[in-house]
Amino acid sequence: QVQFVESGGGLVHPGGSLRLSCAASGLTLDYYAIGWFRQAPGKEREGVSCIGISDGSTYNIDSVTGRFTISRDSAKNTVYLQMNSLKPEDTGVYYCAPTMCTDGQIGVPVRDDWGQGTRVTVSS
Repeated sequence: QVQFVESGGGLVHPGGSLRLSCAASGLTLDYYAIGWFRQAPGKEREGVSCIGISDGSTYNIDSVTGRFTISRDSAKNTVYLQMNSLKPEDTGVYYCAPTMCTDGQIGVPVRDDWGQGTRVTVSS
């Protein structure tokens, strides 16, 4: 059974930083392109960042480019999202999922059970 566990969220002031972690069991993350997705209150889930498989290429949506960095730790079977210079519009519940990450686009997430994700609140 594949399970994803996201962690690292919290309440931060604008301009603050957080590092989110996505740990998986029952699946080796290195074999998949992985994306981070977020769902803001009252809005649909959107992809914000992804990392490819072979060359580790990454892509971020415009609104987080220069502020968010996605990375892998193969030994820990974990994908991270370093979030700096956080803004109130970054508030939401963040999830990770396998996806396509090519041609500068984040694909549709492939995940059956979304779980609780990790909540990020950026507020003064």
